[in-house]
Amino acid sequence: MRIDFLGLEAFVSIAERGSFQRAAAHLNLSQTAVSHRMRKLEEELGLKLLARTTREVTLTRAGIDFLPKARKALSELEQSFDDLRQQGAKRRERLDVACLPVFAVNYMPPILRRFHEVMPDVQVRIFETPSAAIAELVESGEVEFGFTGLLTNRWDLDIETFSASPLALACPSGHPLAKKRALGWGEMSGLPLIRVSSRTAIRVIIDDAISAAKANIPWQYEVQHVETAVNLVEAGLGFTVVPMIDVALHRGGGVVAVPLRAPKLSCTYGLVWRRGMPLSPPAATLRDLLAREMTSARTIHALNG
Repeated sequence: MRIDFLGLEAFVSIAERGSFQRAAAHLNLSQTAVSHRMRKLEEELGLKLLARTTREVTLTRAGIDFLPKARKALSELEQSFDDLRQQGAKRRERLDVACLPVFAVNYMPPILRRFHEVMPDVQVRIFETPSAAIAELVESGEVEFGFTGLLTNRWDLDIETFSASPLALACPSGHPLAKKRALGWGEMSGLPLIRVSSRTAIRVIIDDAISAAKANIPWQYEVQHVETAVNLVEAGLGFTVVPMIDVALHRGGGVVAVPLRAPKLSCTYGLVWRRGMPLSPPAATLRDLLAREMTSARTIHALNG
């Protein structure tokens, strides 16, 4: 079957901009040309993807389901064209890596600056994402390595451990609990919890500890990133359990990390890459810079709050 990429481009542009007029301006086409492409695509699919009135354009159910697939197809095509354009010329090396958002924000910029001094011709693409997604990106080969929170060993990945950060209760600085030197897991019963997604490395550790303590801790919010949970704590929306480094690196001043004891648990951080696959020279260089930073006295102090 012939793929109508011009129709896909028109559909995605309309869906993202909410009108044929803005899509036409973005594609540098007339509205008539965009309407023709859209109509042709819907005829080929035998489905209506857009519901158009005199005032607005909305996606049908089929359009909602189809949009992420169309975006992926266009992205892959764009990447293929980028690769082809570089053939026949001096091809710049590219390094794709994944990293936890908190480390990407706070540690990657100076590391990448030093990396650029050593390998200025290497393009680097960073995927900032939770732990589970990092493992998936590494496993699929989409990135060469990932810096992540480590939960369990995986047979398909090689692992290098760098450091660990104790888990703590993040609470508003004005709350009475902020004055505690430490808390037991059972002492959190009744607190409104902001929990992090199961795609993070710490979620299983936290759930197991709460279950073992037989604590009744109702959750009020669930977020995908640890930084978001800490920001919600600062806004007074509840409490969250996170590694102490996430509070230490928090840019606001309204959150305090109270160490959790009995048991004292930590999140371990390290590097993962596909088993048996040696790192490329650029990846090995970046890995060495990352290891040096993560084992420095400054970082170890931040990891332990």
